[in-house]
Amino acid sequence: MTVRDTVRWAATHGAMRLATRVRARSGNPDAEVLLDPLLREDPYGTYERLRTPAPFAAGAFARISVHHDVCTDVLRSDDFGTLGGARTDGLPAVLRLALRLAGPRATVGPIDPPSMLAVDPPEHTRYRRLVSRAFTARAVAQLRDRTRQIADELLDDLADEAAAHDGQVDLVARYASLLPVTVISEMLGVPVAMREQFLAWGDGAAPSLDMGLDLSAQQQVERSLAELESWFREHLQRLRREPGEDLLSALVGMADDDGSGLTETELLATAMLVFGAGFETTVNLIGNGAAQLFAHPDQRRLLAADASLWAGAVDEVLRIDSPVQRTARRARRDTTVHGVPVAAGELVVLVLAAANRDPEVFPAPDEFDVRRANARDHVAFSSGIHFCLGAALARMEGEVALQALFERFPDLAPAGPPQRRSTFILRGYAAMPVRLTPAGSTPEAAPGQLPVPA
Repeated sequence: MTVRDTVRWAATHGAMRLATRVRARSGNPDAEVLLDPLLREDPYGTYERLRTPAPFAAGAFARISVHHDVCTDVLRSDDFGTLGGARTDGLPAVLRLALRLAGPRATVGPIDPPSMLAVDPPEHTRYRRLVSRAFTARAVAQLRDRTRQIADELLDDLADEAAAHDGQVDLVARYASLLPVTVISEMLGVPVAMREQFLAWGDGAAPSLDMGLDLSAQQQVERSLAELESWFREHLQRLRREPGEDLLSALVGMADDDGSGLTETELLATAMLVFGAGFETTVNLIGNGAAQLFAHPDQRRLLAADASLWAGAVDEVLRIDSPVQRTARRARRDTTVHGVPVAAGELVVLVLAAANRDPEVFPAPDEFDVRRANARDHVAFSSGIHFCLGAALARMEGEVALQALFERFPDLAPAGPPQRRSTFILRGYAAMPVRLTPAGSTPEAAPGQLPVPA
């Protein structure tokens, strides 16, 4: 990292880490869960300490809400927008000066403009319109058979690898991660043969969504983003020379000077975001779903008896252990939220994972129930204009992946404790050792092997 990079880290993540420690010492639940690895393993009890009758509670950096109705209303309100990556007016003068001296980031990142995550209309509308056709319900339905074929091929490989290793294999590394990265690679015209490298870059860049990173973690993020950006620049140049029948080729082929296409930087940011988002959250969904089903063999039996429950089961996984834990919005103008004044420029944090366990919306919210009638009311995919572009794709992949897995290996069982990812915003597993047990054995997890939040 350059001196400017270090200064930028100190003015952002470094300052956040310091502020979080101060807030944690005063007993702030949000700050405590951000700092304590044990609380982050199972944050849901701490989230409940923030569920006061008021719409907002005091968070580590800003007002925070765990209420489903508040989160939904803010996400759908025109009075709120993205953080935009460049707003510094709420920072102390010394931090504003440091950021000004440091200048812009050298890499294209998911939380900085022109990423779709960091812009509001009209830019957001234009970017989304250009890529949304690839993710419609009809387009995703056409991918279902191919996704099942990919799942079956990966399960064949899983069985072969397990046979060579005394029946044991890492479910995340050999299945949950490979299925979505293969699907999105084929959709975008990206070489499937590079999927292991893409997963490594994605894993290295994923902490960019988190707050208060230490310097070494930020250095790893910047390295991963720089390498991914460099590869995509060259790939987009190749597509200009030799376009294919894929989404990225279509985007590259659009004229930039008539207002309908994307500039080079916009194209790069869109390509990287759509590609990364196309597998990062789905890896977590599949892993979290497997963990829940290991911990709840009664629910596995329901699914085995009635395959029509699988679609609802995926939404229940998204609800009870959300792959994206929280997001934030900034007030675009003075407004009110459920009677509480919010000033223009003020930041509010929305804990999607806690909203998905709101007892006012979901009876017995801590219970995993694949027959839950309103599981789809979750906000795991956000809401409003920034509702996840790939929601239909993620749902389909999660359903196909989990159903194929447990139909192929009905007695699949944990082979040891899983390892959670170190990221906080993105919640999932980095590793999950499993054993492909003979048919007829008991699928229940051994005591202490698979701690799963209630």
